[in-house]
Amino acid sequence: MALDLDWVILRPSVVLGGPVFGASALIRGLAALPVLPVMPDTGPLQVVALEDVAETVALLVRPDSPARVALELAGPERLSFAEVVALHRAWLGWRPARPLALPGWVAGLLYRLGDLAGLLGWRPPLRSTARREIRHGAVGDPEPWTRITGIRPRSLAESLRLRPATVQDRWFAGLYCIKPVLFVVLVLFWTLTAVISLTTGFGNGLELMHRAQTGALAGPGVVAGALADGAIGLAIAWRPTARRGLWAAIALSCFYIVTGSLLLPELWNEPLGPLLKIWPILVAHFVALAILDER
Repeated sequence: MALDLDWVILRPSVVLGGPVFGASALIRGLAALPVLPVMPDTGPLQVVALEDVAETVALLVRPDSPARVALELAGPERLSFAEVVALHRAWLGWRPARPLALPGWVAGLLYRLGDLAGLLGWRPPLRSTARREIRHGAVGDPEPWTRITGIRPRSLAESLRLRPATVQDRWFAGLYCIKPVLFVVLVLFWTLTAVISLTTGFGNGLELMHRAQTGALAGPGVVAGALADGAIGLAIAWRPTARRGLWAAIALSCFYIVTGSLLLPELWNEPLGPLLKIWPILVAHFVALAILDER
């Protein structure tokens, strides 16, 4: 602002639109839950439509547009976070959810888990920074914006009404909260399998290897399998290697099916189905691959 330039500063509040990421994706994901967890100490929001922000940018980059202005791009109404989620749930065509106020310690735990996921390369919307932003809220005065540009920001209800929800929107909302649970389960599955194979389950692993008549390779085979399982679990947990970890898990699962069928075909007839259970595990990994990307 101190330079001799035709600068324009736009300060948008929470921007919501068709493409979703971060807070907007979180709102849709929470809208899919039949019980709405309400975080404590949340400030008011004046959400702004992405279309209004884009129209403002397109207007202000013209050579004859106003310059040396700082505008707050905020919606016309103040809403609580729970009201924003409720409007999205109604837009998705679902009945109102029952609110559930979360204790402060539970909310703090969720934010810390988000920080941990961030250290592993993931981008969860619930982190310590988000906690400070949620407490502060996102509000502003849209009157100068409208006066200078002639753009009258639309309300959230109007913005949603102009863009009817599709089945893809409902799928995204329904899968949003399932995604972190799925990845946590897959990481725990592979890492705990490795730990059990090297500790309390080592004897059972040796017995299976002896039944397969692997001879001197029984012990090294159990150890090698455990190390492979552990490496896959760690690879899935680390976001930059998650895709390769999922493909490695699929390959190793197929290897277990083939070798198990050749060496111990009677496992197909086991009441607990050790080989049959690999198939839903394979499907879970393909689902994880399908929803891995966030942008």
